[in-house]
Amino acid sequence: MLGTIVRFIVSAIVLLVVSWVVPGFTVSGFIGALIAAVVIAALGWVIERFFAKDKISPSNRGVIGFLTSAVVIYLSQFLVPGAIHASIIGALLAAIIIGVVDAFVPTELK
Repeated sequence: MLGTIVRFIVSAIVLLVVSWVVPGFTVSGFIGALIAAVVIAALGWVIERFFAKDKISPSNRGVIGFLTSAVVIYLSQFLVPGAIHASIIGALLAAIIIGVVDAFVPTELK
């Protein structure tokens, strides 16, 4: 349980940092980032379960994982309208940066 809480807090911080760096991608404060992190994780889990035969995770992302991340980030703005906003280019850039950050600072605890 504590690991899950830490994971969402780290993900929210990453979203905040990415929103400061990426044009076309904004998050409204830490609470908005925390809500967005939960929605992005849930939406990613749903897409992964329904469409991916192989697990799409930060450690084995390819083009499909990158595109899935960008789509999840873009769609999350419609599920949390006040917390996150992403243009298509902003979602693509955010997916790239989040993927790079995730490679060095994994949000999953082992």
